[in-house]
Amino acid sequence: MTTDNTRSLISLEKKLSPSPVMNILVPVISVFLALLTGAIFLALTGKDPIQVYSVMFNGAFGTKYGLTESIVKAIPLLLAGLGLAVAFRMQLWNIGGEGQIYMGAFGATWLALLLPDQPAWVVLPAMMLAGAAAGGLWAVIPAIPRAYLGVNEIITTLMLNYVAILWVDYLVYGPWKDPAGYNFPITPSFSESAILPTFGDTRIHAGLLIGIVLAIIIYLIIFRTKFGYEIRVIGESPGAARYAGMNISRKIIVVMLISGAVCGLAGMAELSGVTHRLQQGFSPGYGYTAIIVAWLTRLNPLGIIIAALLFGGMQVGGFAVQMNGVPAAVVSMLQGGLLFFVLGGEILMRYRVSINSCRGDDKA
Repeated sequence: MTTDNTRSLISLEKKLSPSPVMNILVPVISVFLALLTGAIFLALTGKDPIQVYSVMFNGAFGTKYGLTESIVKAIPLLLAGLGLAVAFRMQLWNIGGEGQIYMGAFGATWLALLLPDQPAWVVLPAMMLAGAAAGGLWAVIPAIPRAYLGVNEIITTLMLNYVAILWVDYLVYGPWKDPAGYNFPITPSFSESAILPTFGDTRIHAGLLIGIVLAIIIYLIIFRTKFGYEIRVIGESPGAARYAGMNISRKIIVVMLISGAVCGLAGMAELSGVTHRLQQGFSPGYGYTAIIVAWLTRLNPLGIIIAALLFGGMQVGGFAVQMNGVPAAVVSMLQGGLLFFVLGGEILMRYRVSINSCRGDDKA
């Protein structure tokens, strides 16, 4: 006896050229779906989603203080997002932005404590170089086994985050602890020459200018230079890049060095511009949030400026909603939703769903 069976096979086929319209729609739709998901959870807990979102928006952007604080929170996200976007362009999954921020802060603090009596034109550039060098070298550690042994960089970069955080904890609890700090895990305050200048009577500091300038430079490098072209080719098709004679191993190390260096600058800017000393837990997860910031803009350096402001506003708005009895954790939920929908939209934009029918004979 012979019967004919028809089966449907669902597969993903890569699109030759993603739609330019989708490049704009995916981030917008992702934000909308994340807000919708958050609204559903808020409604299930008895909260009015419109009221909560209104409080968040007004707290972040409705007043001069809220807006300036949102910009302050956006600065480390901007710098870290730019650093991670460089690596992600080459399909290097640098999840170690948080650790690189901490190591950048470590390098900057070392220079600030070493040169307390030097003028600002000496100390600030030295702190920037030290922060970038420390963050960059921390990223090179997992880059070497990735380049020459094929070791998965996701695990190594993630684990090094904890090493960097604990290293800073050791310093602020031990050798660098401020004797006059009432036993708090902090270093002595930086000298005036080690503090970034601010704008007017706000806390917005020169790190914002550093981030904007770097966004423009990275954009030009990625889309207007041979080096940037090679990064994009290696990320899209390593086989084609290898056939073209590109040294992939060397590019991995260089790109990770740049990525970590820019993340290290985020640590330097946060300390020199905001806390003015190294302290335990100075970063509330900037390195992890920066992953979402980078992907929300599809790794566009100029778009990261806007995305960083959005996420900075979400953090400030999260503090505002606590006054209404809503946990600030709702912000983390929204950020997670954004990442989920952005990555889902990225798949649908790059691939099309194909349903193929095949006919087979089952004999009994």
